[in-house]
Amino acid sequence: MSEISRLLEIMRTLRSEEGCPWDREQSLESLRPYAVEEVYEVIDAIDREDVEDHCEELGDLLLQVVFQAQLRDEEGAFGFEEVAKSICDKLVRRHPHVFGDVEVAGSDEVLVNWNAIKETEKAHRQAAESLLDSVPASFPALLKAHELQKKAAKVGFDWPEVVMVLDKVEEEVRELREAISREDTPHAVEELGDVLFALANVGRHLGCTAEQALQDGNQKFMRRFKGVEKRVADSGKAFVDHTLAELDAMWDEVKGEERSEG
Repeated sequence: MSEISRLLEIMRTLRSEEGCPWDREQSLESLRPYAVEEVYEVIDAIDREDVEDHCEELGDLLLQVVFQAQLRDEEGAFGFEEVAKSICDKLVRRHPHVFGDVEVAGSDEVLVNWNAIKETEKAHRQAAESLLDSVPASFPALLKAHELQKKAAKVGFDWPEVVMVLDKVEEEVRELREAISREDTPHAVEELGDVLFALANVGRHLGCTAEQALQDGNQKFMRRFKGVEKRVADSGKAFVDHTLAELDAMWDEVKGEERSEG
């Protein structure tokens, strides 16, 4: 706790009249992109299994919490103490099987109780106009699609089987093809959004987020493209000196090697 106190004191000093000009200029609006950036860097450190970097990135993320809490404290709204109290109270409240006398058979029952308590908490707040209003507007698009679909599914607005979702994907792709064939770019862009939304729903039915599936796809592409780059370098020629067919053949080689190793 001494290091937490030290961090809070450092933040207060940075924001003071004797502190840092840059820190003093910051606002909640200016800090928004840094908060998002730090979350992604934490996830990146986890994916790379870099323990040292993970520790550092968690510190950077904690700084964003402390920084925003300091700004709210200066407004007289709340401070870091209230932030910590809020999450402590929530954890105790939502774990009655640990801090109360509720008994559970396993993690499935824990989730049922968690969601029930969460809904009770929401009932005490101002009622939202829509079930979907609780999904943050600033979520990345694919993650937001996943959460919107999950909310709708809770009230039965959902396909019962993943094959039916795939049928919807194919329908949207056909509409995209039609828009492209008509050279109707604005409509094609709209249909592309429908395709991506439907694909996000496929991911949800498969038990994953389209965001993570695409991240995995990005990593696969990077890995295989680097294999193509190595083959191009070994050939002694530049990329532009190879035909697309030759590059595609190299891609297939890399792909085949990965599969044989897997």
